[in-house]
Amino acid sequence: MKSSYPQAKTPLILRYHRLMDAFAKSDDERDFYLDKVEGFLLYVDLDKGLEELEALEKELTDNRDRYCLLPKMTFYEVKKFMEGFVHEKVYDIDTKEKLLDLISAKEARENFLEFIYDHLAELEKWQLYYQERSRIRIIEWLRIFNIQFVFEEDLDLTKNVVEKVKRSLFENKVPKDVNQAREALAAKAKTYYSNEALNPRPKRGRPPKQVAKVELEPQMTVDIYTQVPAACRLFLYIPDIATAASVTFSSKFETEEHLLASLRGSPRLLVDEKLEALSQRLETLRHLSNRLAGAEKMFGGDGGKKPFQPFFKPKLKETNVVEIMHEDEAPKVEAATFGILPKKRGRPRKEDQPEEFVGQKRRRFAIKKVTQIKTKKDK
Repeated sequence: MKSSYPQAKTPLILRYHRLMDAFAKSDDERDFYLDKVEGFLLYVDLDKGLEELEALEKELTDNRDRYCLLPKMTFYEVKKFMEGFVHEKVYDIDTKEKLLDLISAKEARENFLEFIYDHLAELEKWQLYYQERSRIRIIEWLRIFNIQFVFEEDLDLTKNVVEKVKRSLFENKVPKDVNQAREALAAKAKTYYSNEALNPRPKRGRPPKQVAKVELEPQMTVDIYTQVPAACRLFLYIPDIATAASVTFSSKFETEEHLLASLRGSPRLLVDEKLEALSQRLETLRHLSNRLAGAEKMFGGDGGKKPFQPFFKPKLKETNVVEIMHEDEAPKVEAATFGILPKKRGRPRKEDQPEEFVGQKRRRFAIKKVTQIKTKKDK
């Protein structure tokens, strides 16, 4: 790059999700350029006037070493993205076969997205997979041009400090807090040129304690550019994109709202994924209840038993005998607790004394007298 260009004193602060969106939309009809000096993006919009387009073309031609043309996403790369997701993240056999059929057919990209957006469980996995693969692809491309950069989404600095760094990008003398932020950015920029940046591995060791994750909306700073040529100002590409859900992976639709509105030719609104999943479950329960309610006809109309009512076998004796206990005949508490509770100390009363055991009377019998037998000797 020419020495006449101002030199940044710190790595360029780039928007990762903005680059991700530009990579997805770059095709044969649209060109995107990245500025190496200050890090802004240019979108060659053919709807602009002829004079503006000619001035931009002259700027790009005269300063070729300053701007990098973003690569076009070929059909092979698009197909590789979708097939990689199906083989690595989709576990249901029927869903996997359906997606592979869509990928091999015509208009694979739009049909794939339509199917994914109709299945919320797969949509969440797709957005994470697409974000991880796109991140690796963008880092590889930036490393080809040896650009020193950091992604703004990865910074732990406050919004005020980042804006100060952007304003003083080309200044030598800066305040102490800005100087400390520059050192942090320089250390962070080295991590993108390590092997782990292209091959992220899970951390080893004991996993951290599971704490309720608090999702905060990312607070992005304003775009501050001081070295934009006059011919490029009308073509600055500065969409407000902060999450991977806003990137559609489609060059046909500008935003996710346009994609959702075009699915199956009916207007659709962007709703919360949890609410949509809950409504699908309620619809399934309603369908099951309707099927169970229709089973009443099999039991003979009103006289039949309901599906959820248990069937009891009738007893042989249908007459119910109800025994009414009068108050005077009701058992007393003393009778119920007799022999269980301990007795009071002291001499027991007469009525409390136990009855003496009386044995059974024996039957009287008389001694029968008989005549003595006399023998001859007695004579």
